Amino acid sequence: MPLLGQVDKKNIPNLRGFDEKPLHFGFLIGFNTMDFRVDNKAEALGSNGELLYGDVINLKPGINIGIVSSYRLRPNLHLRFLPGISFGQRDIVYFTENYPTDDADKIESSPLQIKSTFLEFPLLLKYSALRMHNAKPYLIGGFNTRYDLAKNVQDGLLLTSLDGYLEAGAGFDFYMTFFRLSVELKASIGLSNVLNPKGTGELADQKYTDALSGLKSRIFHLTFYFE
Repeated sequence: MPLLGQVDKKNIPNLRGFDEKPLHFGFLIGFNTMDFRVDNKAEALGSNGELLYGDVINLKPGINIGIVSSYRLRPNLHLRFLPGISFGQRDIVYFTENYPTDDADKIESSPLQIKSTFLEFPLLLKYSALRMHNAKPYLIGGFNTRYDLAKNVQDGLLLTSLDGYLEAGAGFDFYMTFFRLSVELKASIGLSNVLNPKGTGELADQKYTDALSGLKSRIFHLTFYFE
């Protein structure tokens, strides 16, 4: 009889009433990589009449932190508000084609380091599958408003600070003894062209703006939630 009692205790799921609560709070910490979809004009802007192109290289890891507010709409559907802040960097390299030397591609400059510090205000819907003992998969999607605090003329490009993003991802909830841990992969797709055509106002920087017709943000996240 004691042996049967021990087996039954091990089979009892953790946090049995967690999903029935109407409101949850917590915090998040995660990592990101920031990218741009670069649209080039392919115009002859080089000093020798060569074509000038820009592209993002060397995706670098960033970090994001925030707080979690989750409201239960239906048994498997939650509305989540996840305000926070994220830090990251994108390096844009400009190179030339049709350069009048033996070099097919000539680097025009060292990378422009576009550093960003985003205030984030995502409002997302989380749809969960049925719980499997102490784990549960889910899908998430919604809209995120980001405001970049780090824009300045030293970047070589002038970008607009405010942008809206569509977000979608998937993850797993793991029910621990005292809290729920969620691990999530998510993509954020910027909706606006964040390139300011006025440029930085510096004559030496103008070719970097003139070579592009648009920049749209792409951000990818690996996030850990503690609720």
